[in-house]
Amino acid sequence: MIQVENLHFSYTKVPFIQNMNFAVHSGEIFGFLGPSGAGKSTVQKILTGLIGTYQGNVLVQNREVKHPHKDFYETIGVDFEFPSLYEKLTARENLRFFASLYKKTLPLEPLLESVGLASEADKKVAEYSKGMKSRLNFIKSLVHEPQLLFLDEPTSGLDPSNARLVKDLILEQKAKGRTIILTTHNMFDATELCDRVAFIVDGSIRALDSPRNLIMKRGAHQISYTYQSEGLEHQRNVGLSTTADDMMLQMLIKENHLLSIHSSEPNLNDIFSELTGRRLQ
Repeated sequence: MIQVENLHFSYTKVPFIQNMNFAVHSGEIFGFLGPSGAGKSTVQKILTGLIGTYQGNVLVQNREVKHPHKDFYETIGVDFEFPSLYEKLTARENLRFFASLYKKTLPLEPLLESVGLASEADKKVAEYSKGMKSRLNFIKSLVHEPQLLFLDEPTSGLDPSNARLVKDLILEQKAKGRTIILTTHNMFDATELCDRVAFIVDGSIRALDSPRNLIMKRGAHQISYTYQSEGLEHQRNVGLSTTADDMMLQMLIKENHLLSIHSSEPNLNDIFSELTGRRLQ
């Protein structure tokens, strides 16, 4: 779906995006994970044709994005981090307007219902909360059934309930065969949603793999377990590869006296920090 080779771009004379290479397969959720200012949104703008002054090859749907075919924007949907809505119009009027820009569109009512805005659809967007605007902006990107979705921090500013709703909708789009580019600094969203992630810092990719592979390459080095003895709770750690040699652990399992046990896999934030010396959050 996307092929990027030797991508270079700078806003000034100082290099920014440098020698970037990656590919996105059809039907996958591909995440750009990194701190603010790392270059995630810039890459997204290049992929969506908003920036054409780059060097290298950027193919989207087998066409150089500098020279998109006439129906290019019929096939992609974009949800920017900051909503691009007309605040003097209602939510329904916004969707009607944006739908009028495309040849084929979905019915609007189910879209509004999918993000819990059906009862507020005739209220002016200026009266919406930040979270409501984010949800409306998200379904705006779906109104023409795009094959390729670009989502920039889609759960930013949402409470846990509405973040869960949006994440379920993203997974629903993937189940329909859509390809999704997810730009985020939220390691939990990336771990849950992405088939593969690229760690991007200072305009370059430092690692690219599935969240699971990135985690398992570092390994679960040890497990920690707790038990009670003489009225006190105790904790012990043991290497994952030597659990069979831990007699205390074996006895506690046999006698069913374990209070808790868990492995200590690193999370994406730990791995990102290890590889880049930076933190995501």
